[in-house]
Amino acid sequence: MSKTESKKKLEETTSEKLFRHLFGACDILRGPINQDEYKTYVTPILFFKRLSDVYDEETQMALKESEGDIEYASLSENHSFIIPDGCHWNEVREASEDIGVTIIKAMTGIECANPDTLWGVFSSFDDANWTDKNKLSDERLKNLVEHMSAIKVGNNNYSADVMGDAYEYLIKKFADLSKKNAGEYYTPRSIVGMMVKLIAPKAGETVYDPACGTGGMLIEAIRYMHDDRLTYGRIYGQEKNLSTSAIARMNLFLHGAKDFKIAQGDTLRSPSFLDKGEIKTFDCVIANPPFSLKKWGCQQFSSDTYGRNIWGDPPDSNADFAWLQHMVKSMNPTNGRLAVVLPQGVLFREKKEKGMRTKLIKSDKLEYIIALASGVFFKAGVSACVLVLNNKKSDARRGKVCIVDASKIYTAQRAQNIMSEDDTQHVYELCNNFRDLIDKAKVVSIQEIADKNYSLSASDYVERTNPEPISPAEIRMQYARVREEVRQAEDELIRLLREGGYLNE
Repeated sequence: MSKTESKKKLEETTSEKLFRHLFGACDILRGPINQDEYKTYVTPILFFKRLSDVYDEETQMALKESEGDIEYASLSENHSFIIPDGCHWNEVREASEDIGVTIIKAMTGIECANPDTLWGVFSSFDDANWTDKNKLSDERLKNLVEHMSAIKVGNNNYSADVMGDAYEYLIKKFADLSKKNAGEYYTPRSIVGMMVKLIAPKAGETVYDPACGTGGMLIEAIRYMHDDRLTYGRIYGQEKNLSTSAIARMNLFLHGAKDFKIAQGDTLRSPSFLDKGEIKTFDCVIANPPFSLKKWGCQQFSSDTYGRNIWGDPPDSNADFAWLQHMVKSMNPTNGRLAVVLPQGVLFREKKEKGMRTKLIKSDKLEYIIALASGVFFKAGVSACVLVLNNKKSDARRGKVCIVDASKIYTAQRAQNIMSEDDTQHVYELCNNFRDLIDKAKVVSIQEIADKNYSLSASDYVERTNPEPISPAEIRMQYARVREEVRQAEDELIRLLREGGYLNE
């Protein structure tokens, strides 16, 4: 094992241990707090502890630089953020009664002291009721505070990757406990990594996720760029859900990201990132928006102020092409790249979507289509695909699309199918190679797609291995064997029914 592999394995193990401790906080809450509510309490309390530990590290560093000058160490320029008097974790820990009130005062104080960077990160969890002693007694909250006090979660204690990975484990666990929101809450990291590699953001380029959820795609993009300082100020995301947008900001912070912009609001109705009244454009756009969103604002979109309905007006019952057109409008016209997860219905649905799909194909922006295996996302029964668009396709790829059938590329597990790192690497290579491969990939021209009535279904294009012919004698043998198995099964069923007294003859 190489040093790099060994380090990665150690970080994964450390992250898992840290996650187990963090998730242990849920055991303290169990009973009065429903499992659907765990994230509402554990997420802000973890972030509060993290802020306090990082602040302490910065204080110690300033004391060392100034040879113990306490006044110098408290100056705001020596800190990434401000923690006012009475709002530090240690002061909450010292409280012996009305602990919920003390927690709220501390969180509110930190938000007010950092309006540009931390406003809303705690108050967004408005479902949390820290002061309801019928749900959270002082004793229970004291146990929670002491449990979190048992570990330090500063930058010196865990690397950004370890801390961030543990937090992502926590996010995924919360998603598992709340299946109704899981598909919107968490995207499998291996698939995110593949999407990021396909658009290949470079340090210094801008990256935007219009449905950023908890920020996983933006974090993966920063990782891909090796956390380069040139990423500072170039990471953008918007998320409709208030508490989820707060989690995204926390997640990015816990991963060590700097100077990012996460806006809270409805992207389709009110996009946050504008440039002189127009949709702001980015070098890389990436998202997993909510599938087939209903009642999303189609009437407003049909006369869109920002001209995002470039290919047409999606129906009120389905926002998939609204998301796609918003993202296309957000691409840098010179070199913009886009990767998006959508339900496979966008590849073949008729009526309005066929017209929009036709214009998408004719635009020659589409570079790859990846039809994923069913079950790799939380949304049961929905097969997903990844579309990758490029405003600067190479000369050799103009007028062509690489369609990859990844429906058989997955790792089966008891709970659900997953795509491992090896699986997604295989799919990435199929795209990158940009050539035909029986059963897996087909490079098609725009004219070939037109000949297929503008359907993009992988099964219409990817060539299949011809099955070996079976002789009539073999077919007869198989029929006789199956018929005998059925007869034996019926005999066994009748025997069991007689033994159980359910059948009298």
